[in-house]
Amino acid sequence: MPHRPDTADAPGAPGAPGAPGAPEQQTLFGWEDTPSAAPPDDGGFRDSPRARRMLDVRQVYAEPAALASPRGRQIMARLPGVPVTEVAGHWRIPALHGNEGNVSRWVRVKTETLVLGVKRTLETRPNGRSADWIAPGASNGCAMACAYCYVPRRKGYSNPITLFTNVEAIIAHVRRHVRTQGPKREPNQCDAHSWVYDIGENGDCSVDALVCDNTADFIAAFRALPTAKASFATKFVNPDLLALDPRGRTRVRFSLMPERDSRLLDIRTSPVAERVAAAADFLDAGYEVHFNLSPVVLRPGWQRDWADLLAHLDDVLPVRVKRQAAAEVILLTHNQQLHEVNLGWHPRAEDLLWQPDAQEVKRSENGALNVRYARDVKHGAVVRLRELIATHAPWLRVRYAF
Repeated sequence: MPHRPDTADAPGAPGAPGAPGAPEQQTLFGWEDTPSAAPPDDGGFRDSPRARRMLDVRQVYAEPAALASPRGRQIMARLPGVPVTEVAGHWRIPALHGNEGNVSRWVRVKTETLVLGVKRTLETRPNGRSADWIAPGASNGCAMACAYCYVPRRKGYSNPITLFTNVEAIIAHVRRHVRTQGPKREPNQCDAHSWVYDIGENGDCSVDALVCDNTADFIAAFRALPTAKASFATKFVNPDLLALDPRGRTRVRFSLMPERDSRLLDIRTSPVAERVAAAADFLDAGYEVHFNLSPVVLRPGWQRDWADLLAHLDDVLPVRVKRQAAAEVILLTHNQQLHEVNLGWHPRAEDLLWQPDAQEVKRSENGALNVRYARDVKHGAVVRLRELIATHAPWLRVRYAF
């Protein structure tokens, strides 16, 4: 029987990844390894070979105040002999953010470079989608290299982890904000009872925990805030987080997409199967566990592959995970500047991400001009994905979709 294309997929989409001869970027991180999330016997995942493959710091750029802080000293004690370049500010470092040559070293910079700074603007912003509030995070940037990540758009040619060492001031600000809100009076799609604060908008808290205790400090703080809970999305399974005793006051959102897309786009992340397998371990350790179905990339075969992923969730997740799970559905948003950067280090990803015939210009909340799927294409895809969820994972409540 001749092959019949998936005619329900978005117009203008490129060929499906994973087919013979199709482009696929090396993940550089453990696709063959899918261990459970149980901590290693030696007591710390952050010192394991797998963690060092993710982050092998060989250069630190740091503000003097960050180096002098207790958190800065803690971080540098774990990096003996690593050279430090002092900088006036963490946001504009010419060797990183203004250096076009870093595009060809995109992954190496993320692996080997760390920035330490002080977060000076402490602001909690309303959200209403993923969380009630966006808290001032304790990091910016990431050691992973997802091709669709929005954070590099504002940073120029490099986006390694920047850790903010004044975590006490950040958490004190959040505590004051929580107490000012008082109890949550009405349920909403973020949570029925608690104010939800996203603590990882511009980074991945699971990866940050490989370097220092900022994530642990946030989790400990929310453990003592009965009217609020922390929330962060992650694509990295860090078993050290299982020992942090969140007592239900932190929501982990494991980001998922079909493995064929993830192998091409989720560079240096934990395999999707490992993220799914970790859900029960994190629930049993005291976390609330949700899922981000994102970004949804429209291309031939997307419906079939999302159906397979949802069926896998239904097959392997225990009832206790399903009973409390919810999902966010987020279709791809892209950006002209990021498209141009990606062409310099991972052009194969752009075969999927850049689809001018199916996309339109969108101005984001911060004023940037992005592109998203055209309104009718996006609406049809959201409706179809909701139908797939209802068919293959009817227990999975969709908190919002856009």
